[in-house]
Amino acid sequence: MEGKEKTLTVNSSGEYKYRPVFFFTMAYLFTWIFWIPAIFLPGGPGAILMFIGLLAPGVVSTVFVMKSGSEPLKQDLKNKIVGFYKVKWGNVLWAIVVFALVIVGSILLSLAFGQSLDQFAFTEDFSFTGVGIASAFITIFVASIIEEVGWKGYCEDSIGYYMNWFWESMIFGVFWSLWHLPLIFIPGTYQAGLMVNPLYVVNFFVSGIPMGFVITWVYLASDRSILACMIFHLFVNFMQEKIAMTPETKCVETIVITLVTVIIVVIKKDMFFETRHVGKLLETIHGEK
Repeated sequence: MEGKEKTLTVNSSGEYKYRPVFFFTMAYLFTWIFWIPAIFLPGGPGAILMFIGLLAPGVVSTVFVMKSGSEPLKQDLKNKIVGFYKVKWGNVLWAIVVFALVIVGSILLSLAFGQSLDQFAFTEDFSFTGVGIASAFITIFVASIIEEVGWKGYCEDSIGYYMNWFWESMIFGVFWSLWHLPLIFIPGTYQAGLMVNPLYVVNFFVSGIPMGFVITWVYLASDRSILACMIFHLFVNFMQEKIAMTPETKCVETIVITLVTVIIVVIKKDMFFETRHVGKLLETIHGEK
């Protein structure tokens, strides 16, 4: 049995072999088994189930790493979480500025579609109705922290181990976006509020794809730092919640962020299209020969 497990998790060169399909299966399973019942349990019980489901990717990721039997993989996770030296603060700041400009540009472009300059204001409440401002802020904060432990602790590397970062970003963006699917049926969530118009729902899921590229850029530019992604993710979540953009403007925003993504990929084409890491990610990252 031990020999079989080693065959599944170690490649011919002795490096840990990532298991992305199994990871996504477990991450979806242990999220949705809590989120789906939350559809039918409004109020406090539903909020608790939603919170537990939110923790699932981070828990699954940590279990995958700790049960991998790979000391380099365990050390890599530790370095990505507590390795403050890895963060390229200038790049994180630049990514935040770029996203802020995306919001400004989207609002200005939306004026051509009859939207208002009043969108340059902060909303009084969060979109998570019924859970209170404090609970809504905690949810956003935890989403930024715990989600990134899951997505960057194991998930993105597990895909990138088999392909370049361009296709990794595309695949991750799709599956990360679809992971939110049950939320559109849970009363009081931001996603449920989009159900008034199918276009808004489609836009939400499509927007996750270019964002997958942007956050991969933040991740790789800071030497695969989870902390860098947490900071950026927190800023994005806060701005998406508190800037008074209309759903129509958020559709415009998806177009703008897609154009920005194309520019980032073109400028950073070596980052997104290199294949030196394929099949030997840990070895390549740590410069081992």
